[in-house]
Amino acid sequence: MTSDAFNAMKHQMTEGAGFIAALDQSGGSTPKALGQYGVTEDMYNGDAEMFGEIHAMRTRIITAPDFTKKKVLGAILFERTMRGDIDGKPVPTVLWEDRGIVPFLKIDKGLEDEANGVQMMKPIPGLEDTLKDAAGLGIFGTKERSVIHEANSDGIAAVVAQQFDVGRTVLSCGLVPILEPEVNIHSGTKAEAEAMLKDEIAKHLDTLDAGQEVMLKLSIPTEVGLYDSLAEHPRVIRVVALSGGYSTDEACERLSKQPTMIASFSRALAEGLSKQQSDEAFNAALGSNIDKIYQASI
Repeated sequence: MTSDAFNAMKHQMTEGAGFIAALDQSGGSTPKALGQYGVTEDMYNGDAEMFGEIHAMRTRIITAPDFTKKKVLGAILFERTMRGDIDGKPVPTVLWEDRGIVPFLKIDKGLEDEANGVQMMKPIPGLEDTLKDAAGLGIFGTKERSVIHEANSDGIAAVVAQQFDVGRTVLSCGLVPILEPEVNIHSGTKAEAEAMLKDEIAKHLDTLDAGQEVMLKLSIPTEVGLYDSLAEHPRVIRVVALSGGYSTDEACERLSKQPTMIASFSRALAEGLSKQQSDEAFNAALGSNIDKIYQASI
C-alpha cells in the first residue's frame, strides 16, 4: 500500500462520519450467521460449501447500493474473505477502490476457556506472515477480540496486556490494530468491569510511543460517556462499539447516547437479511439497517 493510500484511509477513520461493518464471522460462528441469513446446515456439505455460502452473502452485502463510504467507513474481514475475490478482483481492493471503504482483518483465532472472569485470546500462529500478506493486499488494520465476563482486576489486567502485546506486533508490521476487549453485556458486574477496563487501557495507552496509534472496539458502556477520555487520547484514532447481542434497535438506541463512539456491528448489520429475498428486498433491508446504524453513529 502506498503512503498516500494509508494516509487517506487513516483520515477517513479519524474524521469520517459513519461506522465500521463487521463481516468477520469465522469458522465457529459461520453456521449461526448463515442460519440467520436463511441458509440452514442441510443446505451445504462441508466447510468448502459453507464458506462459499458466507462469501456469497458477504459479496451481496459489499456490492449493495448503500454499502459505500457515504455511511460505511470501514469493513472487518475474515481471513478467507481477505484472500477471496469479487468478480476477479481481491476483496480489499473492491472495498477501497470501488466502494471507498477501509478494509480491516480479523486476526484472532478464538478464545481460551474462562479463567479469572475473562477469556483470553488463543495463540495466533503465523501472525507476522499473515500481517505481511494483509499489508500486501491493501489491508489498513486488524481486529482482535477477547471477552471480559466479570469485574475481576487480575483477569482484566491480563486481557488488556495481551491486547496491547498483539497490537504492538500489528503496529510493527505497519498496520493499525483495533483492540477489542469485549465486556459481556449480560455480566452482573458490567459497569464495574467497564470502569476497571477503562483505567487499564488508559495505563497502556500511555506506554505507546509517538506515532503508535490504535483503535478500540468496546461494548457500549452502562455509563454514558465513560470512554470519552479514551477517544480523546492522542494515541487513539477512534473508539468503536460492538453490538454484543443487542438487537439493532437497542444497540442503536444505546449507541446514540455515547458522544464519542461509532458503531462496528456484525449481527445487527445483517438483521432481517435472507438469501431468499429478491435483490430489491435485500437491498432495502440492508439499506434500512445501514441508515439506522449510521444515524446512531453520528
